[in-house]
Amino acid sequence: MKIQIIRTLVSRLGMTAGTLIVTLFSIVVSLSIYLLVTHIFGAFNLVGLAVSLLAPAVIAPICTIVILRMALALYEAEENLLTAHTELERNVAEQTRELRASNEQLHEVIKKQKKAEEERNELEALLRRAEKMEALGVLAGGVAHDLNNVLGVLVGYSELLLFEIPSDSPWRESIANIHHAGKRGAAIIQDLLTLGRRGVTVAEVVNLNAIVSQCMQTPEFRKLQADHPGVVFRVELDPELLNSKGSPVHLGKSVLNLVGNALEAITGRGEVVIRTENRTLDAPLRGYTDVAAGEYAVLQISDTGMGISAVDIEKIFEPFYTKKVMGRSSGTGLGLTVVWGTVQDHSGYIDVRSVEGEGSRFTLYFPTTREEREARREQPSPGSYTGRGEFLLVVDDVEEQRNLATEMLTRLGYRVATVASGEEAVSFLQTQKADLIVLDMIMDPAMDGLDTYRRILEISPGQKAIIVSGFSETERVNQAQALGAGPYVRKPYVMEKIGQAVRQELARR
Repeated sequence: MKIQIIRTLVSRLGMTAGTLIVTLFSIVVSLSIYLLVTHIFGAFNLVGLAVSLLAPAVIAPICTIVILRMALALYEAEENLLTAHTELERNVAEQTRELRASNEQLHEVIKKQKKAEEERNELEALLRRAEKMEALGVLAGGVAHDLNNVLGVLVGYSELLLFEIPSDSPWRESIANIHHAGKRGAAIIQDLLTLGRRGVTVAEVVNLNAIVSQCMQTPEFRKLQADHPGVVFRVELDPELLNSKGSPVHLGKSVLNLVGNALEAITGRGEVVIRTENRTLDAPLRGYTDVAAGEYAVLQISDTGMGISAVDIEKIFEPFYTKKVMGRSSGTGLGLTVVWGTVQDHSGYIDVRSVEGEGSRFTLYFPTTREEREARREQPSPGSYTGRGEFLLVVDDVEEQRNLATEMLTRLGYRVATVASGEEAVSFLQTQKADLIVLDMIMDPAMDGLDTYRRILEISPGQKAIIVSGFSETERVNQAQALGAGPYVRKPYVMEKIGQAVRQELARR
């Protein structure tokens, strides 16, 4: 409205100024003509006077028309210019909005691409880590199987010798040391099997509070405390902690390994905190490994040690990777590797947070269960698993293992025969009967335990058997048990374990 008023005023002022200019111009022209005619015709002349008087009447309208046309042209030019300016401003504003929107969209696309790239890199890192651990696990599992056969003979025969020699024999202490060393070697084998994710055979209802409490009463924990007198332990256990399902042995070992790792990171004085709690995740949690949504019993062990660098934290779960000082008691080099394998075997997750110079925090997530823990069973007496002259067939492709099993089972009161392959077992049972078969699951290069048991059932339906192996309960072990096979016994042989398994299967109807 203001612009229109200003434009009208300017227009009227322009017309007034134009009229004034035309009048002045007419007067000037009239005087000029009069002077020119007077000069030509003499002093006063009627012709000159007439011409000078008529000239403005002719010239004024012409000038007025010209000036009006010029004013109108200027006005139209101003209008066009103003319209063009307005249109230009509108176009600029619209294009600016479009450019701003495009810019925002571009930023959003770049942001999403960057996030997707970061997620892809993280997933690739997780995949590489998983593939590396899987490859190491396969290697460790294969080595563990062969070592298990060797150590099984060492542990088994030293145990038999301890039964034979009197308590005052000068050889007893040496044989006991051999037996103890063999058991320590077997423990390392179990670490390797755990790394190969072949070590967890027990899935009973457990409570992490009980696991932690039991670990703190063990000689291993007391030794760790004695080796680090300047470290204070703070234990915060949730009294309402939910149960989980798993292996108490492997979980306890993981606790001791994490505590040992925390203590190794502390020089002089410091603090180690052991904490348990219930935690419910409504959405996946991003961490060292992604934790799926769900309900978890959480075990957390933190320390105020030196911390772990960003470079080292990517490798801490690899076997034998360590930054510990040579000469210090640093275990087998498989401590954190065993923790990793145990968590994987329990369908759990692990998260690691660390700041150099401040300390580290390991958080383990285990799925919860609403099942209740069973009461502890009493230790069986030797008489509860001795034989009554039953006939057993041992099937194993390793001669030393066959001989050891024969010695143990004979001592327990059984009659024993042995064969070296599944084919030999099938042939043997076509002519003779056995009350029970002790069947090795892994036999090279022909039939394994499952295939052998299937063939045996064809000629002897309902045949009783127990499964033995240096590995844990694989899917093929489960399939054999689904066909009717009894308990699973892990090598190396221990008289009590194999005796209980045989007695249990023989008593089953």
